[in-house]
Amino acid sequence: MNSRERVIAQLEHTETDEIALDLGGTLVTGIHVSSLYRLKRALGLNKWEDPVKLIDPFMMLGEVDDDLRRALGIDTVPLLPRETFFGFRKEDWREWKFFDGTPLLVPGKFNTTPDSSGNIYQYPQGDSSALPSAKMPANGFYHDAVIRQRPIRSEQDLSVEDQIAEFTLLSENDLLFFEQESRQLFEETEFAVISGGVPGINIGDIGLLPAFHLREPGGVRDFEEWYISFAVRKNFLKESFERAVDIGLQNLKRFQQAVGDRIQVIMVSAADFGSQHCPLFSRETYRELFLPLHKKVNEWIHSNTSWKTFIHTCGAVYDLLPDLAEAGFDILNPVQVSANGMDPHHLKSEFKKQYVFWGGGVNTQTTLPFGNPEEVREEVKNLIETFRPGGGFVFAAVHNIQANIPEENLLALFETVAEYR
Repeated sequence: MNSRERVIAQLEHTETDEIALDLGGTLVTGIHVSSLYRLKRALGLNKWEDPVKLIDPFMMLGEVDDDLRRALGIDTVPLLPRETFFGFRKEDWREWKFFDGTPLLVPGKFNTTPDSSGNIYQYPQGDSSALPSAKMPANGFYHDAVIRQRPIRSEQDLSVEDQIAEFTLLSENDLLFFEQESRQLFEETEFAVISGGVPGINIGDIGLLPAFHLREPGGVRDFEEWYISFAVRKNFLKESFERAVDIGLQNLKRFQQAVGDRIQVIMVSAADFGSQHCPLFSRETYRELFLPLHKKVNEWIHSNTSWKTFIHTCGAVYDLLPDLAEAGFDILNPVQVSANGMDPHHLKSEFKKQYVFWGGGVNTQTTLPFGNPEEVREEVKNLIETFRPGGGFVFAAVHNIQANIPEENLLALFETVAEYR
């Protein structure tokens, strides 16, 4: 089997010659630039002075290139928009040295000028005349959202139009880019092509809430105020979600015309529904606000394409899994096996027919950063043996591989995957 065939078989719950492996196929199965640099150095793929390319400035994710795909046997490749979360394009690359000394290539509009305290700010569309939308503290590893919430003096201050301002129709240039890029990835590689989705279908994603690329976002943009809204503004959220999905369905139709069946997977939702200990809200709230719209999107995709639908939702979401299956999701990610109720044996036993488990390969909160290599090997081996029977498994870490991962643990992770896949 080649990589694409291997992933497709796993998506059909068929055992394959070896399990499929994803690293960098999505922005939730990626790797921080500093860990990517260490991994490539350890594998002999770059020299000390060779920079890695920054493809997601918000989470500081690096580009998984073809050299690394070949070295590790990765089976996926991403189809991502031209723009970053901040609204500037990934172009005009220039060299920059990260706080920890990692040599990087960053987009031309990525701000590298620190303030007097050493903090770095990013601006909507790279325009420093606007208020910053994100801040990386001095010697930090990630950007934090800068909350730009307008004062809410009364509920009449909130409008649905403001809340969905970031969800726009794909332009003709966007569609041409996706058509050309998907054709190149499908025809010139043997990897499974994974789409990051289209504007409007990913409702309720806290990562999109700050609208980093908008100069003056209106609506509810503060994290605390957002979660309060699930209790006191349900009608407002419901109308906002419905209007966003109306735009999303138009984008899906246009996107499908551009890419056809050259992609195998599309991300529909990246909204986190779980904390470490329990869901963030009740099943009743999910069924009221999300289920009908998720079902609408998934049914359109399944009726009009061959794509499989991907949901990323962190935390203890066990109680919601029957509802997510009813909504029509094919793929569950990141499979946070350390959260309450997310025992891997139980998940595989109970939901092996409903979901492809895409993730769950190693705990990125504790084992990978703080364990020793033997503990990494043992966990990876056990999780592979749990999830692989009967197919329906694509190996990936539990969410992105973070910064400051010891080199020996990175090697232990991928050496064990190679041994037991």
